[in-house]
This record gives sequence, structure tokens and C-alpha cells, in this order.
Amino acid sequence: MSTRARWRRVAGLGARFLTVGAVSTLIEIGVFNALYLGLGWDVVWAKIVASLVALVNAYFGNREWTFRDRGGHSRAVEITLFVIVNALCTVLGAVLVWAGVAAASALLGREAGPVAVNVVNLGSIAIVVVARFVLYHHVVFRGERTRPVSGAR
Repeated sequence: MSTRARWRRVAGLGARFLTVGAVSTLIEIGVFNALYLGLGWDVVWAKIVASLVALVNAYFGNREWTFRDRGGHSRAVEITLFVIVNALCTVLGAVLVWAGVAAASALLGREAGPVAVNVVNLGSIAIVVVARFVLYHHVVFRGERTRPVSGAR
């Protein structure tokens, strides 16, 4: 495969990944704000729960659309790797929110408000998106998916 074709393929994967990610992000932001603003949850717990809810959409969207031709692992191994990668990314997101809110509060000289918290949350999502794409591509959905023989059930 030529370099140009390889870049085209990666760009296609990236576009599909970002589309699935955009929907997952909307889900995550909605759940985060419902928990944080609506129910008064702590920002870190709201972030963790919102991330986990959005992951259901992310798994199926990425498995069946973005990386539909990739994934040489069995479904059980794939789901296990997906959960491990996303647990690590959820922890990374929570740490980024915690550190970002603490930094924003220190810079503001008061507790960070909802706007600052959401800016920090969006920044954490952007960083985690890059980590997820790399890990999904190279760890979770690695290799070519085996196809069943035509006519076989």
C-alpha cells in the first residue's frame, strides 16, 4: 500500500472515529451536566459516570463502523481490551478534570464556576480522544477481522 493510500485510509478511519466520538461527546457532556449541575454531584464522579455512559455508544459505533474491517481478536478479548483502554482513559480524563479545575480555581482565586469547569472538561475530552484513537487502532481493534466463508453459518 502506498503512503498516500495509507494516509487516505487513516483519514477515513479518523473521520469515522471523530463522528462516533462527537455523538459520544454529546452524550458525555449531557450526562456530566445532568449529574454536576442538575444533581449536584462532585465533578470527578460526574466525569467518571458520564464517560462510562458514553462508552456504550463508543464501543458499538467504533466496532461496527469505524473499525469494521479491523479486529483480529475474539469478541471477549476485544471487549476486555476496550474496557481496559477506556478505564485508563477515564482515569486520565478524571485526573485532567481534577487538575484543571484546581488550576482554574487557583488562577481565578476562587472556586471555578460551571463555565470554567466545562472548559476544563472539554479540554480533557480533546486530550483523551487522541489517546483513545491511538489505543483503539493499535490495541483494541488491531489486525484484520476474519470473515466467515461465503454461505457458511
